[in-house]
Amino acid sequence: MSIIYSEKDRTLTLHTANTTYQMQIGGIGHLKHLYYGRRVDSACMDGLYPPVNYGFSPDYYDFRLERGISPDVLPQEYTGCNTGDFRLATIEVKAESGAYGADFLYESHEIREGKYAVAGMPSAFARGDEAQTLSVILRDPVTGLKLELLYGVYERQDVITRAARLTNEGGERLTLQRVMTLCLDMPAGHWDLLHFHGRHEMERQMERMPLTSGIRTLSTRRGASSHVHNPFVILAAPEATETSGDCFAVMQVYSGSHRTDMEVDSRGMTRVTAGINDELFAWQLAPGETFHTPEAILAFTHEGIGSLSRRYHRFILGNIIRSQYAFMQRPVLINNWEATYFDFNSEKIVGIARQAAALGMDMMVLDDGWFGGRVKDDNAGLGDWVVNEQKLGGTLNDLIDRVHALGLRFGLWIEPEMVNEDSDLYRAHPDWAYTLPGRKPAMGRNQLVLDLSRAEVVDYLTESLTRLLREHPIDYIKWDMNRNISDVYSHGCAPERQGEILHRYMLGLYTLLERITTAFPDVLFEGCAGGGGRFDAGMMAYFPQIWCSDDTDAVERLTIQHGTSFGYPISTVGAHVSACPNHQTGRTVPLWTRAIVAMNGTFGYELDPSKLTDAERDEIREQIACFKRHRDLIAGGDYYRLNDPQHNDFGAWQYAASDGSEALLGFVQPRVRTNAAPICLRLCGLDGQATYRVDDFRVSCHKDTVWNRRVNDMTGATFTGAQLMYAGLALPRLLGDCPALLLHFVRV
Repeated sequence: MSIIYSEKDRTLTLHTANTTYQMQIGGIGHLKHLYYGRRVDSACMDGLYPPVNYGFSPDYYDFRLERGISPDVLPQEYTGCNTGDFRLATIEVKAESGAYGADFLYESHEIREGKYAVAGMPSAFARGDEAQTLSVILRDPVTGLKLELLYGVYERQDVITRAARLTNEGGERLTLQRVMTLCLDMPAGHWDLLHFHGRHEMERQMERMPLTSGIRTLSTRRGASSHVHNPFVILAAPEATETSGDCFAVMQVYSGSHRTDMEVDSRGMTRVTAGINDELFAWQLAPGETFHTPEAILAFTHEGIGSLSRRYHRFILGNIIRSQYAFMQRPVLINNWEATYFDFNSEKIVGIARQAAALGMDMMVLDDGWFGGRVKDDNAGLGDWVVNEQKLGGTLNDLIDRVHALGLRFGLWIEPEMVNEDSDLYRAHPDWAYTLPGRKPAMGRNQLVLDLSRAEVVDYLTESLTRLLREHPIDYIKWDMNRNISDVYSHGCAPERQGEILHRYMLGLYTLLERITTAFPDVLFEGCAGGGGRFDAGMMAYFPQIWCSDDTDAVERLTIQHGTSFGYPISTVGAHVSACPNHQTGRTVPLWTRAIVAMNGTFGYELDPSKLTDAERDEIREQIACFKRHRDLIAGGDYYRLNDPQHNDFGAWQYAASDGSEALLGFVQPRVRTNAAPICLRLCGLDGQATYRVDDFRVSCHKDTVWNRRVNDMTGATFTGAQLMYAGLALPRLLGDCPALLLHFVRV
């Protein structure tokens, strides 16, 4: 059994293969959190929190004479509101009287087989008997507000999921002004916070810092999980490394405005809360209505940050991504965006496709500019999902047929959530866009956001996209979102419910995605939000891959893809080889270096093949053949970060087959130093008793230096697994701009 109830201690204990999570029903019914960490037996852990009478920490009324039993001191599984716990709150409830208050007491619990679902939002799923659900019912006796805490226990995956449901079973309307998914209290101790911040074209930059006294908030109210703060955090012991030490993480399965707060209180306890951002949020809960929080995924390990990452990788692939493409080989594609921007017609696209086919690619993707009034720029047409046959110089089906005849699949770019003022849709329904009454709206990319909180807008987009995919044999869709949500006001919503709009937008979007991806299961959908602006587990329920960043510079991508790998599997990382000088930075990087970086993802191209030399075309043929040879290992192998490219002169990573039969090492050195010390890398995940042979060796560097001409081909070299893991592999010294290596090892 993964879930055990002890009547004697009134404890509920959740076990996974290597972790234990325990809570206890207190003396008057409050649900206390006791433990989350390395697996122990089911003994009661309440001794971790001895009663102490801290001054100015008020006690529960029932213990007013005993003292030392205060909501401000005890670990809470889910806090009340205005109860005397002055730490971070998971909920704020306002009654019609204007009083804030909720105090949840235990009522019942149920253990059942299978995994709960979250209404209207994506959540983890289970196959067969791989999960159990714990449902704990708590109630506030004054308001009648029922709280159901939900736990999904995946024993083999070493993962626990959490969500909550709030049902108003009282007689008056309540206002939820804050509703978080979870509260997690940890005993006194020291933790480092690892979080993933950034901006457009520089997403998920990992930052590690000690948690000190006070509150640290990571949040966004942009209406998207955003480029700025990813909804994923890791707390690690200060001594934790990639390969050892305690660490746990919270990942939200949510794509909208979110927040995660960490508080180290005056007694040294650490509290983590995570959920929907409460700025601009106020949810009216009438009698009989239920509010569902998004889900969060929890994992803990004592074996280091790398082990934690691999746990999330496996779980997202096996229990979040529902697409048939989760474990399928993805096509090597070419996208025309950086090759043509808006300057294209069918002949130009077919020309690119013809050259792509000759180079060994699998798919041609037509990006922005094929529809409505979208002729020469991005100032018109969004919302009108009708083919602009005049611009194409023919029908879209004619173009697709010509691409298919070359042996390539065909993909198309769309941005359904947006509208231009210069569009037939906006002229017919200006009230379908978010705008504030009497004010000129802020414009992003000269476009507005459609109000997906309105059912008629979701229905319109469902009909438009269904027609597009039914009438045209499209194999792949790139679903973009190129601005965040400002001017938050719905012209179809009552004034008192405007605080619900941002979350209702997400519910509408998830409804739309559910309809389209279910109706067209054979289409490969890729998510995009100005690149990596919605790179989260919620989107991955519908998109098995997401364009990782609009920055295609290989050097910049090292840190972007490094940060992304802490929580998300490499097969979800959209990565392409782009033209040089790079369109974002102007940097020139060798073609093979660009390819080695892009192979650390889905792999594709974003350039004009007609501008390549014959030698470059030969290189691309070799690159594609190399990637196809190793792509199963890249997509399905265990991923290891061998260093941090943010704080070193190089980036290195590795894949290893789960059985230790093969490994692939990637290395890029953006900064080459004179008279430098040798670089020695210790590999991971190998069989220490086995011998390995290098059967594929790729080097990317300028060959016209004396030193580089001395770099010997390592193909055929043999090493023991113990040698590679414990002594390490000394790399040949490379010179020039951004040299790189790719080595494949096989067990012999």
